[in-house]
Amino acid sequence: MLLFFTLGLLIHFVFFASIFDIYFTSPLVHGMTPQFTPLPPPARRLVLFVADGLRADTLYELDENGTSRAPFIRNIIMHEGSWGISHTRVPTESRPGHVALIAGFYEDVSAVAKGWKENPVEFDSLFNESKYTWSWGSPDILPMFAKGASGDHVYTYSYDAKREDFGAQDATKLDTWVFDNVKDFFHHARNNQSLFSKINEEKIVFFLHLLGIDTNGHAHRPSSRDYKDNIKKVDDGVKEIVSMFNHFYGNDGKTTFIFTSDHGMTDWGSHGAGHPSETLTPLVTWGAGINYPQRVSAQQFDDSFLKEWRLENWKRLDVNQADIAPLMTSLIGVPFPLNSVGILPVDYLNNTDLFKAESMFTNAVQILEQFKVKMTQKKEVTLPFLFTPFKLLSDSKQFNILRKARSYIKHRKFDEVVSLCKELIHLALKGLSYYHTYDRFFLGINVVIGFVGWISYASLLIIKSHSNLIKGVSKEVKKPSHLLPCSFVAIGILVAFFLLIQACPWTYYVYGLLPVPIWYAVLREFQVVQDLVTSLLTYPLSHFVGYLLVFTLGIEILVLSFFYRYMLTAGLTAFAVWPFLTRLWTRAKVTSLSWAFFSVLLAVFPLMPVVGRKPDISLVMGAGLLVLLLSLCVVTSLRKRKDSFRKEELLVHLLQVLSTVLSMYVVYSTQSSLLRKQGLPLMNQIISWATLASSLFVPLLSSPAVFQRLFSILLSLMSTYLLLSTGYEAVFPLVLSCLMFVWINIEQETLQQSGVCCKQKLTSIQFSYNTDITQFRQLYLDDIRRAFFLFDLASVYCFLTVFSPFMMGALMMWKILIPFVLVMCAFEAVQLTTQLSSKSLFLIVLVISDIMALHFFFLVKDYGSWLDIGTSISHYVIVMSMTIFLVFLNGLAQLLTTKKLRLCGKPKSHFM
Repeated sequence: MLLFFTLGLLIHFVFFASIFDIYFTSPLVHGMTPQFTPLPPPARRLVLFVADGLRADTLYELDENGTSRAPFIRNIIMHEGSWGISHTRVPTESRPGHVALIAGFYEDVSAVAKGWKENPVEFDSLFNESKYTWSWGSPDILPMFAKGASGDHVYTYSYDAKREDFGAQDATKLDTWVFDNVKDFFHHARNNQSLFSKINEEKIVFFLHLLGIDTNGHAHRPSSRDYKDNIKKVDDGVKEIVSMFNHFYGNDGKTTFIFTSDHGMTDWGSHGAGHPSETLTPLVTWGAGINYPQRVSAQQFDDSFLKEWRLENWKRLDVNQADIAPLMTSLIGVPFPLNSVGILPVDYLNNTDLFKAESMFTNAVQILEQFKVKMTQKKEVTLPFLFTPFKLLSDSKQFNILRKARSYIKHRKFDEVVSLCKELIHLALKGLSYYHTYDRFFLGINVVIGFVGWISYASLLIIKSHSNLIKGVSKEVKKPSHLLPCSFVAIGILVAFFLLIQACPWTYYVYGLLPVPIWYAVLREFQVVQDLVTSLLTYPLSHFVGYLLVFTLGIEILVLSFFYRYMLTAGLTAFAVWPFLTRLWTRAKVTSLSWAFFSVLLAVFPLMPVVGRKPDISLVMGAGLLVLLLSLCVVTSLRKRKDSFRKEELLVHLLQVLSTVLSMYVVYSTQSSLLRKQGLPLMNQIISWATLASSLFVPLLSSPAVFQRLFSILLSLMSTYLLLSTGYEAVFPLVLSCLMFVWINIEQETLQQSGVCCKQKLTSIQFSYNTDITQFRQLYLDDIRRAFFLFDLASVYCFLTVFSPFMMGALMMWKILIPFVLVMCAFEAVQLTTQLSSKSLFLIVLVISDIMALHFFFLVKDYGSWLDIGTSISHYVIVMSMTIFLVFLNGLAQLLTTKKLRLCGKPKSHFM
């Protein structure tokens, strides 16, 4: 069985990784020729301001007094430049946003997980194509565009990472640092001949990354005074920098200024998804080569922003975020970034029609080059009779469009050139997507075949080894045939040869060959399948169909709960009613009522808002008080049983109560300190990390009796959970644990009712590794219900406030896993008290998880909105992660429930 779980874990890792090969692959290709507009550019230099985390509406709207919080930018919109909304794509994070802005392409989602500090892949950018680039700002952003740049012409100036503190006294200092250092840089340049000559060259870029707004948004939310005041500080800083540039270069009119943002932010201070507050960012441009404001009488947009912002008379020019990169390159006359998929927004340009036409033509050729390279690469590794070219853009059509565009330029039909080039760009982008997803169907089929085979094998193993379904069927022992293994070896060789001649990556061999041994294992159990069919033919058809429908309905409810949270409420409500539909109500009224009460109480949580809620520390304090009250009741109850609660265990219990009190203190004092903008106290940080570190081994000091050990685990994990909570969710583990305790009792009642075993007191049953396997029983259909029960059942500031995405992510992951750990420990207790092998019930859980994962694999989208695509992929990743985590959590639950440590240096031991 250990071998089975090990192989199962490896197989699930392959299934999990497959989604990254199918949907999360890099869109980049290499080998294109640089393309640039042959005409002289309007600007010698470009200044790019990126206000990290700035929402479009917060910048453009007027405040309650009818005045702009960014008066300089608004004056630019009305008198000097062009403006609009830059539409970003999911994920709305800093790294993908800056890559789209500066390199012109949308990174695959996995780039977020690979880190902010270095490039997971090499890519071209505006900075790389410039003669010189100087950049100031965050150490998390600037190195992305310096590393991998050809030559030594991208210079970065960053502050220390410790400055990025969400609990800092004033996050606007991050932006003040940038503005001050730019001023010092130009002051120093006047006395440095070498530097002075460089910054007077053409084709140069200055990049100012302003992180203060994002930091204040996370710490205080976009509706806060801190966030809005930071916008005013940025506006003042931009005004000073623009004045300094104009003065330094003698108002030569050769500087272009671009002000924008990498992403927005939700009302609750987060970003990363596809809410309009995250995907709508401002774009304001002025200076050399940029159109002046255009007064209009009416504009047609699907939103009502223009009226809200009182900008309905100034022409709004919306773009996709990647379009800004070709705009910047055309303004200073450098080659378009090789991997850019942006379309030049010609309406922003104040130049001749010839320049616009030539720039659009260059843009079309640059994107077409990527299409050609991508097609050639795919054609070279695909057998000729299997290769299907992209029919909408054949070689002849490419030639005809380019020839026609050149003819239009010659005859000065510039509007027709722009239209024709846009058509070519759209076709080339469709072709890029076609070849990028060319192998998706092949890989998907292999993963699905492997998935179905694994589910089939696990189900057969359950039926064969852990159930009575085929026990009564007579079996004939047949001599094993060599035909089956030889056939599968031949199939494996054919698959490997097919992949070899197509020069496929090594991962393709894994996905292509994995189904072969899985299905060999399934077909080896063909006798079990025959016996199962024979057994089912003797089973009442109505009962079989009924159980099948209930099982299918249960899985569909779990799947739907990912899309509609209220489905979990429906499932928990159905569980609440269950005891009253059986004889349990007549046997155990108190237990049944308790089950119904806690099920309904837990059913409220899926209806509560997940995001958009304000922190409510009083609810966290209330949850802590409930834990202390429950601890007092438990100690009082156990103290009455002198044999079951020793002094050593009382000391452990008091230690855990103290830990809960400290957690409550840390949450309260940290919140107060952050509100006073005094940062995170060091002592609070020490207590928080000590609580987290001790939460996993303190329960091992408690009694291995089921009730005492489970309660000790709850106390330890609740201390950590309180530290990670900001509101009502702090009560969730407590309600969940109460339901789990009732679950253990109700399962005992169920088995006692059916005569399988007798009910024992939970204080007398002890966890142990060395359980007598002869006491284990076979699976019944009702055990599937037990497996289903397992399924239905700004928050890191106490640990750190300095920006550390991976540490924050790890803490949030642990917060998510704590309820799973509590349920898995209760699951261990249910298996022990119902005399059921942990392996048999756990196998059912894994089968249900895999069926859900297969659902989500089919529901993955590669069309529609980016939010829909990202959500569909994340569902599969979550379920597969849960399946893999369940294996680890099962081991962790066994460790927490069965291990025993002793105080005073005594050796650790196992209880029988």
